[in-house]
Amino acid sequence: MAAGTPRVGELVEAVLAGPLPFRLTAYDGTDLGPRDSDIEVHVASEEGLRYIATAPGDLGLARAYLTGGLTLRGIPEGDPYELFRRIKREVMVRRPSASELAALLRGFGPRLLVPPPPPAMEALPRWRRAVRSVDPRRRAADSIATHYDVSNAFYEKVLGPSMAYTCAVFESPDATLEEAQERKFALVADKLDLQPGQRLLDVGCGWGGMAMHAARERGVSVLAVTLSREQAQWGREAAARAGLSDLVEIRHGDYRDVTERDFDAVSSIGLTEHVGVRNYGSYFRFLHARLREGGRLLNHCITRADGRAGFRPEPFTDRYVFPDGELAPPGRIIGECHDAGFEVHHEENLRMHYALTLARWCRNLEDSWDLCVREAGLATARVWGLYMAGSRMAFEANWLQLHQVLASKVGEDGSTAYPLRPTWRP
Repeated sequence: MAAGTPRVGELVEAVLAGPLPFRLTAYDGTDLGPRDSDIEVHVASEEGLRYIATAPGDLGLARAYLTGGLTLRGIPEGDPYELFRRIKREVMVRRPSASELAALLRGFGPRLLVPPPPPAMEALPRWRRAVRSVDPRRRAADSIATHYDVSNAFYEKVLGPSMAYTCAVFESPDATLEEAQERKFALVADKLDLQPGQRLLDVGCGWGGMAMHAARERGVSVLAVTLSREQAQWGREAAARAGLSDLVEIRHGDYRDVTERDFDAVSSIGLTEHVGVRNYGSYFRFLHARLREGGRLLNHCITRADGRAGFRPEPFTDRYVFPDGELAPPGRIIGECHDAGFEVHHEENLRMHYALTLARWCRNLEDSWDLCVREAGLATARVWGLYMAGSRMAFEANWLQLHQVLASKVGEDGSTAYPLRPTWRP
């Protein structure tokens, strides 16, 4: 490092083991990487650098980006995937020695390690949320509201007409998002073997997409439940417009407050991520108790690819996207189903389908960026761009997976209504 080199450049080069695949500039004159790069990352202020230094990784970078301390050129704000791809695939890092770090810190002074206040939209750390909220149901409702009660108009633009905020199922990479979401609903209905006149309980129903599909396409009566008031209101109105109000009830409330029983089937699409791993046993036992003998459960959720990984999400996701969310490996899901009394018949990993789904959502966000910013605010729109592009990378890299688990409730004598071979099309 030549004398007089800007200090931000020194700090960056201290952790690099190879060239940068994009240009990096900073407020102090730092200019690293290829100057003709189509992507430029700019550390715009000392505050932005302090965010990054005091919370290394995704949380510090997000704080700097959301407050303007880190800016991007050549990257769509609604889809920063290409930057993430280059960082993951091409940036090589090393661990600087203690003496190198000490010398760098002396140059910056102690202020570098004083964290600025986090952005106003950031949730409290998990331990502080636990101290503040002694009512687990109230805490669950607050967590759901944080993520889903943003703006229905915002989600209409990002998710498209299906309003399905879960992994779609693509017949081919060229399928449209709407075709793929309809295929997902049809696959769930097929696995549950829904027949006219049956009763379906749809827990964590979102905006009611699965409920309306089951009623419209299969003639099924559906009780759908969501903790999001905004989702429930939108879903009721959509069901009324579709002429399905006589078959679809969308209830705003906790799924644990459902007292009805003897359902023919239960669909849980994207709820397990919010339940908490230590609550899996009571969750599956509750669903088991809602079914008649021979009834089926389809559980569709994001999972960890590695059972040795922790359950909690990365700090950025926990503070900005899914407060209190937790993910477990698929074996944990299947084991808890078994222990709750279910017989598990089929499991399917749809990992790459979720990568395709997220790519479509990012494209929708970028295409409707100005409207989404007006509806939800710049910071929220940026959070969703970061989250969805980062999640796409996580599914492509096999850090995350998406598993559907099909199970049924057997009789006390071991009798089963499940056929010898699956009746649905894969």
